[in-house]
Amino acid sequence: MSEDQGAGQESQRLRELYEQRAAKADALRAAGTDPYPARTERSHTLAEARAAFEEAADDQPPNVAVAGRVTAIRNMGQIAFLDIADGSDRLQILAQEEPLGDGWALLGQLDLGDFIAAAGEMTRTRRGEVSLGASSLSLISKALRPAPEKFHGLQDTEARYRQRYLDLQINKDARQVFERRSQIVAALRRFMDGRGFMEVETPVLQAEAGGAAARPFETHFNALDEQRHLRIALELHLKRLIVGGFDKVYEIGRIFRNEGVGNRWNPEFTMLESYEAYADYGDVAEMVEQAVSTIAEEVLGALKLPWGEREIDLTPPFRRLTMVEAVGEHVGVDFRDYDSSEALRELLREKNLQVPENAGWGKLFDKLVSELVEPHLVQPTFLLDYPTELSPLAKRKPEEPELVERFELFVGGWEIGNAYSELNDPRDQRARFEEQLKLRDAGDDEAELIDEDFLVALEHGMPPTGGLGMGIDRLVMVLTNQQSIRDVILFPHLRRLDR
Repeated sequence: MSEDQGAGQESQRLRELYEQRAAKADALRAAGTDPYPARTERSHTLAEARAAFEEAADDQPPNVAVAGRVTAIRNMGQIAFLDIADGSDRLQILAQEEPLGDGWALLGQLDLGDFIAAAGEMTRTRRGEVSLGASSLSLISKALRPAPEKFHGLQDTEARYRQRYLDLQINKDARQVFERRSQIVAALRRFMDGRGFMEVETPVLQAEAGGAAARPFETHFNALDEQRHLRIALELHLKRLIVGGFDKVYEIGRIFRNEGVGNRWNPEFTMLESYEAYADYGDVAEMVEQAVSTIAEEVLGALKLPWGEREIDLTPPFRRLTMVEAVGEHVGVDFRDYDSSEALRELLREKNLQVPENAGWGKLFDKLVSELVEPHLVQPTFLLDYPTELSPLAKRKPEEPELVERFELFVGGWEIGNAYSELNDPRDQRARFEEQLKLRDAGDDEAELIDEDFLVALEHGMPPTGGLGMGIDRLVMVLTNQQSIRDVILFPHLRRLDR
């Protein structure tokens, strides 16, 4: 049988199952039973029902009303066992003809995936399984399509992402990752709040997409008849708040960058950005290592975590390595000796690296570091002191003005955080923006744009400030040992099927 024939037969089978289930729903309606009632009675989650039974005296089993999705049906004539699941647990329902009466007939209309409600007394079967002895049973939502087979599941990885609702139904590990993600974000908020930061919200639609080197998504603002960009960073509005007098601010928000997709990239992702007045990048580094280690201990109960076939140790302090040291250690050169694009281009060729077309010095250097340095930074490492051209929003190092006070945090060979001693000299900032415009004119469509309103704000005075951007998705990847960003984003972007 060809692959196309197999797919056609499977499609026909699913159509027949749909029609059979729809016929059952119609039969219930005809008999006066709504297969999608407006409300249901539930006194306990399944986990609460199980706990209530375990805590009750032997002669006083609790009466409960529960609800959940049917995951198994075992009909044995005058008795049937159903497994149901909700968001908290799984529970066996013991159904018998005599106590159910008219409700017994409903069993013939049930399918896997349906949602039911059951009420009765908690009990334990002869095999020792905690169960609900049902005195009433009702259908509360008819599933017209079957879930994937329990043991085969969604074999196609893209199908798991495209139909995440099915992945979550049958894949316990996937559910746990997203439960962990929620816990990680909550722990991060507690950490930031505990250090005196105020959580804020800033605009998603912006006149100028600034704060990062990235290509923005564009849209039209009909009411104003103006073009707007979806934000590529949170930075410039948060620094306006520092100018306005808030000393510690942070935001956890969605970012949009119109660029490629891959194991570490999704065009829509979540960032934490924070800004602290009277701090520098050294202060931020201390905060970050405390944040990451605290979250790991709170959520996972450990600082040593698996990462593929290796182990990462999140115990502070993290290693600190300057960019000069890192390139010297892993490339064998002092990058300051390669101060022209052509010299750096030749170095890339010597190292058998693909040379990006029309790339300036900054992108060439980024390519060198990405390919030859970053993969070695498996244990938590702060990579410090970047070339000025790569960091138009960071303050120069006083003793080495060709470098800026910036770090990136790498874990597992991936960058998960980026921080600066923020540039607060408005004239230097304008000059840096103008240099970025030259790069854009030369063909770099990811170079920074000039945000005049931000420059005006900066001209009113901003105190010395330490700023941080940390990718929530990559942090979750590291803490949950996931190698693809799509496994930590509930609904990652995929090409439409109708194209």
